[in-house]
Amino acid sequence: MTLSVQNYGNKNLESIVVTAQPEYPFSQVDGESLSKTISYLNARQDISDAATVKLRLKVASDAPEGTYKLDIVTTDSTGTTITTKLNIEVRGKEYAQIVAISKSNIDFATEEQLDFLVTNTGSSPLKNMQISWVDPTGTILPVYSDNTKYISYLAANQSVTVSYIVMANINANPGLYQLDITLKAEDYNSNITTISTTAGLFVGCKTDFDVAFSESSNGETSLSVANVGNNEAYSVKVSIPEQAGYTVSGSSSSIVGNLEKGDYTIASFAVSQQGTGNLSRYSSRLVGNSSLVSAASTTASTNYDLKVLIQYTDSMGQRDRIEKFVHISQNSTATTAASYSGARNQSTSSSNYLYIVLLIAIIGAGYVVYYRRKNGENPAIIQKLESLAYRKKKEGN
Repeated sequence: MTLSVQNYGNKNLESIVVTAQPEYPFSQVDGESLSKTISYLNARQDISDAATVKLRLKVASDAPEGTYKLDIVTTDSTGTTITTKLNIEVRGKEYAQIVAISKSNIDFATEEQLDFLVTNTGSSPLKNMQISWVDPTGTILPVYSDNTKYISYLAANQSVTVSYIVMANINANPGLYQLDITLKAEDYNSNITTISTTAGLFVGCKTDFDVAFSESSNGETSLSVANVGNNEAYSVKVSIPEQAGYTVSGSSSSIVGNLEKGDYTIASFAVSQQGTGNLSRYSSRLVGNSSLVSAASTTASTNYDLKVLIQYTDSMGQRDRIEKFVHISQNSTATTAASYSGARNQSTSSSNYLYIVLLIAIIGAGYVVYYRRKNGENPAIIQKLESLAYRKKKEGN
């Protein structure tokens, strides 16, 4: 503070000591004296002859703005003391900043909510704040509103969240984009204070894939792998992990390179369904029951979907992985083989049954002939029975 000390009395004064007696929100500054001495003051001074002294005081950081009293005591060489009360106006500092943004990256062509946390870091309230931002490239734009929001009042050390719905142009390249942010507010004297800052927002990140069964031929199963997301995938690797119901002969992984959005490729693996190779071994036990044979072929051709693992590098340089499940159609070759095997076993069983019936007939006929010969029966009848038995036996063969 700069103080003007004037002697308007009728006597000259010597050794005048000027002392500040601070109370909250004022206090003494470390290393600074609260007193200053003036060696001499003439009587009946006018303002132009007044002496000047400077005192340094500290103002509490949490002091609200306003007008405060400060006592200044003057003492001369005669011991005369005069106390003067001064009105000191305390003003806060007007300053705000964006201390946080809710996201560091957004995806293409997707509505994303972007929150700005605005904090008044000064000691004086801010009024009629205006917050706006712009991407100079035009890649990131607000939707459902313009790029300007308003805050009527923001107290010291208080924060408020300002939200935008934004979207990034799908035709832009992935990368880090700069947002130029402007904060305007009225200061203590209703003047407009402008604060400018910048922030970075990455556009583009992960993608998604779709996998479909293509065909099976020559012992290999082909899968169609498509990039159905909005970002390019780099160093794509397709793998068939170990899983119940399937086995892979040879390599279980295939590196297919980069896949742009909307692009696809074919990955082939020697995949076999567990159980189909053993179908003919147990189908003979199901002779004569076509429903059980059909059930056996269905069981042997597994009901599990094939799990496919896709690993890729996204546009942020991160290695990501996605699991997909693909329905593989039933193995028709194994089913046909089971049906043929069942038919052959059914025919063999019928033939064996006929042999048994004929053998019983021959044995019975032989017994009758033997019994009647032994008891003196008609030789002509015996001859006819023997002829009949011989013919039946021949027909059976």
